[in-house]
Amino acid sequence: MTCIQGFICAVPTANRAAFIRHAGSVVAGFRNHGLVAATECWGDDVPDGKVTSFPLAVKAAPDESVTLSWLVWPSKSVLDAVMKGPLDDPRLNPETNPMPFDGQRVVFGAFEPVLELGSPRPGGYFDGFVVPVKRDRREAFVEFARACDPIFIEHGASWIMEAWGVDLPEGKHTDFRRAVKAEPDEEVVFSWVQWPDRPARDAGNARIMNDPRLAAHEMPFDGRRLIFGGFEPVVEV
Repeated sequence: MTCIQGFICAVPTANRAAFIRHAGSVVAGFRNHGLVAATECWGDDVPDGKVTSFPLAVKAAPDESVTLSWLVWPSKSVLDAVMKGPLDDPRLNPETNPMPFDGQRVVFGAFEPVLELGSPRPGGYFDGFVVPVKRDRREAFVEFARACDPIFIEHGASWIMEAWGVDLPEGKHTDFRRAVKAEPDEEVVFSWVQWPDRPARDAGNARIMNDPRLAAHEMPFDGRRLIFGGFEPVVEV
């Protein structure tokens, strides 16, 4: 089964160009190790939150922007082999290709797709989501997504991915579970919705919020801890 490796980072806003160069170089290096696809996004409409949010997830400073990224691997076993094996490519070596951000605050983890609608298109605009869901409600979440995600497609979205956490390391400063204050009996879902552009996203979300079909379905998770934001793709493979 395809494995998705998700990342959230806090990058000094002044380092945007350096981040794009670094991310593009790393992705190119991983392509030689089996990487199928990758998307690196720069935060554009990322709200602050009191309880949870993308900025809180990575302890972003006022002069930092949040980035959201995902790498697609053929399987979890391929990802594990790459992460454990020797990586002699200088593009993948932090000493020869230093990160233009604080690596200690990077949130990362592995997810398995549970629902995909539509297909990726070049460019566009992405809404990213991270939410905690009780493990025994996995099927309820999938059924909820099957019922509600087509509404997003009807209102202009082109691609939706819902992915369930399978390997979310605990970090010293940040991690996916802390990002949404996940409880011991909860797992983390990582999702995105692609739109043709920012205006289509804004108009589509406005129509969705007024669509009575969405309100007819009870959310199988605590929406108060859902984190979300709008992102522009800056590296795509």
